[in-house]
Amino acid sequence: MREVFQQELREVQDRLVQIAELVEGAIQGATRAFGTSDVALAEQVIDGADEVDQLASELDELTIDILARQQPVASDLRLMVGALRMSASLERMADLAQHIAQLARYRYPESAIPQGLRKTFVKMGDIDIAMSAKLVELLRAQEPRIIDEIRDLDDALDELHAKVFEKVLSDKISADATGVVDATLASRYHERFGDHAVNITKQMNFFLSGAME
Repeated sequence: MREVFQQELREVQDRLVQIAELVEGAIQGATRAFGTSDVALAEQVIDGADEVDQLASELDELTIDILARQQPVASDLRLMVGALRMSASLERMADLAQHIAQLARYRYPESAIPQGLRKTFVKMGDIDIAMSAKLVELLRAQEPRIIDEIRDLDDALDELHAKVFEKVLSDKISADATGVVDATLASRYHERFGDHAVNITKQMNFFLSGAME
């Protein structure tokens, strides 16, 4: 029975990694579509969110079933509870990538990025992509050092988010109401993407150390 339980725990971990890899692909596609007004790519990202939702739902069902049958304790219980919370965060990250892609689709053939903010959004996209790649690594390897790396990236993302708000309040951009809305929404989506990545690091830290930070 213990061997079966360990196999089930590995399956939970493998499924988390699988979902995280899909999220990584989604944010890569979304940021590229947003930056280049690639409507076809935006549609791919939007359509792909359903797969993440389905996999997250299946993972939740599996985890709840294991909890009911095995009644785990200590670190195994922390993994089960953390898996439910990490699954929810990953699902939300996929939704945020979808929202970014939707902005690109709504403004096609025009760009959703106001003049003067293109470099900032490129940087924000690059950070989100780096964070998603590190999440895959964290979920696979469970290395504590990766937690700090993700949190450092989130700090940089928060700084860029603040800069976007400073920029949209300038006279040049504030005169463009559509640009202000697009920039504000896109920046918020990127920033929230990072927040959910940090939430996952908290759950992983709880699993590894028993402390919630």
